[in-house]
Amino acid sequence: MPAFLYEKALDPLREIEQYQNQHLRPGSYGATANFIGTMRDFNAGDDVQLMTLEHYPEMTRKFLDHLCDEAFSKWDLVDCLVIHRFGEIKPGDPIVLTVAWSAHRKEAFAACSYLIEELKARAPFWKKETTGNNERWVHDAPSS
Repeated sequence: MPAFLYEKALDPLREIEQYQNQHLRPGSYGATANFIGTMRDFNAGDDVQLMTLEHYPEMTRKFLDHLCDEAFSKWDLVDCLVIHRFGEIKPGDPIVLTVAWSAHRKEAFAACSYLIEELKARAPFWKKETTGNNERWVHDAPSS
C-alpha cells in the first residue's frame, strides 16, 4: 500500500500494470478501481498554461501513507496505491493516480473514491497557476 511522489512524468496505466505484476498475486483480487486526475487548461474562468505544485516531502509522504492506512481500515482491500506529481505540470499531464484492489467491486470503488476525495480535500500541496502573463497561488482548499 505505498504512496509515491513523482517530479517526473506519470504514466498511470503503466504504473498500475507494473505494480500489479510486481506486488499482487494473480487471482488474489477480483476488482481494480482507479482514478486518474489530469491538469485542465482552465480554472476560475481563465486559461491556464502551467501549474506548479509544491509540497514538503516528509509531510506529504506521511499524509499519503496515513491516507492509505485509513482506506485499509475502512474497506477489505487487497492493496491500494497513490501516486501524486509535484513540480511543473502542463495541461493534459496526469497529476494523480489512486488505485484500490479488492475481492469485490463495491470495496474497490468506495476505497478509490475515498482516496481521491480525501487527497483533494486534505493533502498538503500548494498550487500556483500561470495564466497568460500572470501567476497566482490558488488559495482554496489544498488541491491536487
